[in-house]
Amino acid sequence: MIRDPELLNQLLDTISRFVRERLIPNEARLAEDDAVPAELLAEMKEMGLFGLSIPEEYGGLGLTMEEEALVAMEIGKTSPAFRSVFGTNNGIGAQGILIDGTQEQKLKYVPALATGDILSSFCLTEPDVGSDAASLRTTAVRDGDHYILNGTKRYITNGPEADLFTVMARTDPAKKGAGGISAFIVEGDTPGLERGPADNKMGQKGAHTCDIIFNDCRVPAENIIGGREGQGFKTAMKVLDRGRLHISAVCVGVAERLVEESLRYTMDRQQFGVPLSSHQLIQAMLADSKTEAYAGRTMVLDAARRKDAGEDVSTLASCAKLFCAEMVGRVADRAVQVHGGAGYMAEYAVERFYRDVRLFRIYEGTTQIQQLVIARNMVREAS
Repeated sequence: MIRDPELLNQLLDTISRFVRERLIPNEARLAEDDAVPAELLAEMKEMGLFGLSIPEEYGGLGLTMEEEALVAMEIGKTSPAFRSVFGTNNGIGAQGILIDGTQEQKLKYVPALATGDILSSFCLTEPDVGSDAASLRTTAVRDGDHYILNGTKRYITNGPEADLFTVMARTDPAKKGAGGISAFIVEGDTPGLERGPADNKMGQKGAHTCDIIFNDCRVPAENIIGGREGQGFKTAMKVLDRGRLHISAVCVGVAERLVEESLRYTMDRQQFGVPLSSHQLIQAMLADSKTEAYAGRTMVLDAARRKDAGEDVSTLASCAKLFCAEMVGRVADRAVQVHGGAGYMAEYAVERFYRDVRLFRIYEGTTQIQQLVIARNMVREAS
């Protein structure tokens, strides 16, 4: 649902110009330094990017799902690490508090998330727990007015820098599944919270992850999201539809950038006396990539509009995530192929994107998890 087309177009134009004039020229610097430049981070905060999906009453822009998807597509046209730094504040870092948190929790934390004054992180995955999140082992034991957390979380985005963590931990050891899990808000300077060394990843330089270790970490009981135990896994599931559509939109943006890079290169480069773009096999790859990017855009916007209309889009969000994450991998592969040997060289953006996009098939639920969600929902609805 687009509430004010004129205002939205102004926002999209501003973001598109920011991406084109500020972010794209700094992509190589981002990758080389493995960090988002401080001046760009300040500009992101000034533009309100940390509060895109946070309601206006808490200082955010309050975008609808369709509006957020369109913004994410523009942001997706540059290195994914630029989006990653503010993505968690808009997504799982804030949405769980907004959906299930107490009013006191919302007022205490969400406004600072919206401005980017604090950076958030979401702790679910563990060394032996990935897709089977209901089997997590991190424990939270009640001790008077506190809970004592013990356990290790793995591959935590923004982990090295985050000021605030949403942590899933088991409060009821007798319940082995999702029902025994609760969600906690843990401040980054809490004693007993330790950060492992930054992970050395395949791609997405500038987007940092690490282990987060809880060693007798004492968290105030008032920081359990929603004020009661056993709601943590349900809270995590509630934010997934929005997160999956957001990531799907980013995949579309990256795919469109790769199509642009491929088209430009093939029109400038000559082989056999004519531009590469004149060769039919090159044209076929360009056409396939354009078609798939368009299909992804259409899927995401349809699901986003349905979500804004109040429909249950769990299946559609998984469909979009499944298709778009796989699609952008195929588009990136073709982009390298049409560049030939140049596509394997680090000086070309397509080499970096080829590595960056591989992660999209893993986080926010792997491709295989999306397949299970879609099929199980189909069977349940048919029954």
